[in-house]
Amino acid sequence: MLLFGGTIVKVSLTGVYLRYVKEGLRPFLVVAGLILVAAAVMTLWHEWRKPSASKQHDNGHDDGHGHAHEPWVGWLMMLPALALLLMAPPALGSYAAGQAGTISASKLSDSDAPPLPPGDVVPLSLLEYASRSLYDGGKSLAGRKVRLVGFITPGADGKPMLARIIMSCCAADGRPIKVGLAGDVPSAAPDTWVEVVGRYTATTSKDPVNDADIPYLEVASWTQTATPEKPYQ
Repeated sequence: MLLFGGTIVKVSLTGVYLRYVKEGLRPFLVVAGLILVAAAVMTLWHEWRKPSASKQHDNGHDDGHGHAHEPWVGWLMMLPALALLLMAPPALGSYAAGQAGTISASKLSDSDAPPLPPGDVVPLSLLEYASRSLYDGGKSLAGRKVRLVGFITPGADGKPMLARIIMSCCAADGRPIKVGLAGDVPSAAPDTWVEVVGRYTATTSKDPVNDADIPYLEVASWTQTATPEKPYQ
């Protein structure tokens, strides 16, 4: 319990928790971890404060059956905490994106998208780009350059696509949003994070997993980038 609670506090304070849950859950994780640590410390104090003579007295009146101990298999409960502490798994990536269908952009908006802010290159999330491309018909994207950041995932045809995992609460409910790439397509391996700059194109395809529409971006340039601190959107 002490190890598990301490691990929760550690991953919450270092930002590793963002691989598993949304940012807003951080205070709850810290409080839960501190409660576990406090409960573990109190339990240890309760056990250690027993006089050794009392334990010997108990052992002397066990009718030859021996003193009862907790099963050693209980120590196996430490393994998940140790794995999270020492070998924290990465955020969901291209494999998860390939197993799930893209989020349907028609559910992201029920009105025309507002105009893009001024600037030569406008940063957008993949979610917003998909919504503007498919639901808004690309009207708000006409004649503008946009910047998208995501990881590379192979499409059904083997060509690279850009993806990002969207989650409502935690990684268990995460689903991908996918954007196809045309033009100067990135020559990067799956799970590589890239920043692409490009323009709207009316090209679309169907996701073979759920038959949802996938928008495309005409890539003008791209650069490899580090994994963002917040890998999910």
